[in-house]
Amino acid sequence: MNAAANGSKFWVQLKEAGVIVNGGIILFGGINLYRGNEKFYEEIAMPLLRIFSPETAHNISIKLIKCKLVPKPQTPDPPSLKTQVWGRTFQSMIGLAAGYDKQGEAVDGLFKMGFGFVEVGSVTPEPQPGNPKPRVFRLTEDKAVINRYGFNSEGHDAVYKRLYARNVEQTPTGYPQTYLGEERNMLNIGFWTPVEDNFSKLLERQWIKVVKGNKHFKRKDNGVLGVNLGKNKQTENAVEDYVKGVKKFGPIADYLVINVSSPNTPGLRDMQRQEELSRLLEKVVEERNKLTFNPKPPLLIKIAPDLSEEEKKDIADVITRTKSHVDGLIVSNTTVARPDSLVSKNKEEVGGLSGAPLKDKSLETIRDMYRLTNGQVPIVGVGGISNGQDAYSKVKAGASLIQLYTALIYQGPPVISKIKRELDDLLRNDGYSHISEAVGADFKASLQTKNKQ
Repeated sequence: MNAAANGSKFWVQLKEAGVIVNGGIILFGGINLYRGNEKFYEEIAMPLLRIFSPETAHNISIKLIKCKLVPKPQTPDPPSLKTQVWGRTFQSMIGLAAGYDKQGEAVDGLFKMGFGFVEVGSVTPEPQPGNPKPRVFRLTEDKAVINRYGFNSEGHDAVYKRLYARNVEQTPTGYPQTYLGEERNMLNIGFWTPVEDNFSKLLERQWIKVVKGNKHFKRKDNGVLGVNLGKNKQTENAVEDYVKGVKKFGPIADYLVINVSSPNTPGLRDMQRQEELSRLLEKVVEERNKLTFNPKPPLLIKIAPDLSEEEKKDIADVITRTKSHVDGLIVSNTTVARPDSLVSKNKEEVGGLSGAPLKDKSLETIRDMYRLTNGQVPIVGVGGISNGQDAYSKVKAGASLIQLYTALIYQGPPVISKIKRELDDLLRNDGYSHISEAVGADFKASLQTKNKQ
């Protein structure tokens, strides 16, 4: 009897101990996830997520970020990384590259993680499924990814509706709290006059709260939002697809990107050729200039890292002409090259390679485009950035802003704060007080050397 009772008591105690231990593990994990512990994410959380297939893991991460179940940075952004480009203020010059939040589902969660700007897309005019699955592959040993998504997009209307909804607030009880700004007053709109949808587009860019039935529109200012535009695979008029994108997203985007460099849409990279690029940019610049509000969104073009010197010169020539002048370059997209250093079994998969192996190729292209444009066209540097030194190298090569993607897959959200911290330290060590002082430092140093000779 006593033996049976003792045995039963033992199992009860063991069960209680198990509950305590498991509870402790969950609590430990929860605390580290919330605080954004770098080591915990890189060695435990992200490897656990990689149990799933790459695309499934990506979709899970988007849902979590959409619900804002992400760590918030524990320290404020370094003042040295706050910058102004195209008249916009970036609280941090570290942003998220296009391709991660293709459908614009998780923008506010991404800002919460610490990004100073977020670029959604690529977005195509009509919905399209993209290429058949599987279409994304991890190269874990190489800290890289190969994807051949092929512009899988829910289309302009769905993404626009989602991004627009971020800015709509329900009218509180009582009188509508309509802000009468100088722009609204100059337009001679009555203080209590409801503004209908068509005309409200004129005001959205002015950051004015306007009445829309029982709702207010007010642009969020928690970060800079970019929209990356693509074309449909089966389109008969590629130029018109980009023109539609400018017209659709111009009123709600802080900047627009013309993506002609994805390797996963047949014929897309041909649009980087001088004649085709000139024709395309003249049309989209014309359409952007027709937008009936100010400030108008800057236009950027995203280019490939696999360009010859002659092709780079042609692009520099086109984007600095008056009719086809763009406001910035994103350098670079993924590469179709396969370095000999790759060791992963997935290295031969077809698609664009991103991550650590892209770092040097992207850096070289940034350096070349800064030189060819004489530093007159702001550059967003992206490709193989996983720490502060990687980011700093791109800044000194000519990048005014930095974007991440693949590093997020391997290191998780804490990589954002890590890069900011390390970049700030590197600036201070070199005697810079602000990031803008270091932009293009390598090119400027080489010019001084030549002048002395």
